Amino acid sequence: MKRLLSIELQKIWKNRASRILTITYFVLLTSLALIAAIKIEIGPIHIYAAEQGIFNFPFIWHFNTYFAALLKIFLAVVIVSMMANEYSYGTLKQNLIDGMSKKEFIASKFLTVVLFAGISTLFVFITSLILGLIFSDYTEFSIIFSQMEYLAAYFVKLVGFFSFCLFLGVLIKRSAFALGFLFFWYFTENIIYGISGRFIFHDFAAAKKIMNFFPLESMSNLLIEPITRLSAIKSIGNQMGVHELKDYDVHFSTIAIVLTWTAIFIFSAYKIIKKRDL
Repeated sequence: MKRLLSIELQKIWKNRASRILTITYFVLLTSLALIAAIKIEIGPIHIYAAEQGIFNFPFIWHFNTYFAALLKIFLAVVIVSMMANEYSYGTLKQNLIDGMSKKEFIASKFLTVVLFAGISTLFVFITSLILGLIFSDYTEFSIIFSQMEYLAAYFVKLVGFFSFCLFLGVLIKRSAFALGFLFFWYFTENIIYGISGRFIFHDFAAAKKIMNFFPLESMSNLLIEPITRLSAIKSIGNQMGVHELKDYDVHFSTIAIVLTWTAIFIFSAYKIIKKRDL
């Protein structure tokens, strides 16, 4: 395992573009702390981000994991390029000639995916913990470490998403086309939702239940946007007559769906590599 990871990390680090994207990603993760410095002044209205409760425990776990997940596209490019470069530079064939099995090859890629997701989760945990200890109104031990399931959901979301990117890299071979297909699939899921809700089920709630089993939608469901949980936003909504309630919890069923897709992506990538003439 250590040998496989070492090989993959060397490949990424020696590639200048991948190295820059990886460093940029983790720098942006730690820059979540800059949100605390945001101040909005519109006439008599003064909004200081740190005073809106976004860094209160345990809400901060939900808030930071949701917004940190938006940055995953940086590592998605690295993952896709990592696979595409294997074909472009012929390193895949060379690894196999040197004695690496195809199963070990896919395992090395998946281990890299898990490592990236694990380090990202650790970064978010440390950043959130520091911000919370500085700005949170609640610092009791039991409150600080409650709702940690958002970190678990964040980890699973990254593993699932990066596994999808890895599969696309194996399937399509070219990073630009693989990323293009990723965006195409995102719009495809939304189109299917719209068509099924309007013309098939005639009910968007029923269509939503079906869409929850699609890969990107299931990953999205792991972390629901947290902004509407803020008391200030709720009060504004109440004044406008909007009382929409959302389920912000992390559900095991959603985690199970994403993990199932993860297994499908990795297994499919292995099958493609196994059958493909390299």
